[in-house]
Amino acid sequence: MNIRMKTLKQVLMVTLLGGVLTACSSFEDDGYSLDKFWVDIATVANPDQKNVFFLQLDDSTLMWTAASAIHNYKPKDGQRVIANYTLLADKRPTGMYDYDIRLNDVYEVLTKPIFNITPATQDSIGNDSVEITDSWIGSKYLNIEFAYYGYDKMHYINLVRDQSKTYSDGKVHLEFRHNSRGDAERYRRYGIVSFDISSLIDPARESVPLVIHVNKPHQAAEQLIELTFRYKNQQAAAARSVTDEKMHNYQLSEFN
Repeated sequence: MNIRMKTLKQVLMVTLLGGVLTACSSFEDDGYSLDKFWVDIATVANPDQKNVFFLQLDDSTLMWTAASAIHNYKPKDGQRVIANYTLLADKRPTGMYDYDIRLNDVYEVLTKPIFNITPATQDSIGNDSVEITDSWIGSKYLNIEFAYYGYDKMHYINLVRDQSKTYSDGKVHLEFRHNSRGDAERYRRYGIVSFDISSLIDPARESVPLVIHVNKPHQAAEQLIELTFRYKNQQAAAARSVTDEKMHNYQLSEFN
């Protein structure tokens, strides 16, 4: 099943079940009903690449796919996904994991490590304009929602660290890079990507301040986005839900 060739418009469970479901924003309902669903970003835990696996939300909630509407879906371990799911049972009393779920549908989010750039790879990485519409850190991932203009070519997206550049502010500077590959700028496209930033962890520190540089359209100076990657002695970050409106807009099949 080629999940990434779908648009998220097709992924919505509203499409699958005729629009009769009710989106929920909290796990605190007393009962579990098949007419309720959640949409969240999660990480797949599936070391043996089977068709039953765990999904872990960024707040550390661990969910077992006890049932699935997706035939023979076997995602790879560590894959980031946008999952549409229904709660079936509370497993917290067992102490093993949190919930049994039914996986209604899923969209695989582009998941990449930081790219350490060299002079030889500058051209292939590109630096075409791109707009970051939202960014946040969840677990060990920097998640970026973005917009760009394109037509019919695959675009490339990367998070770059250029160690030939030096900064005196004590922060880690990264560059969000876009290579349009010469595509025509006909339509505004939207996407989401998760970057594994665990390589930035410094055992001697509780957190790392980040500065993300981006070549924003119609802006001479680089846009700078500052975030803090907290990973020690911190409570788990709250899970980040994805709205239906944003899901409609993502066009993940157009970049890599």
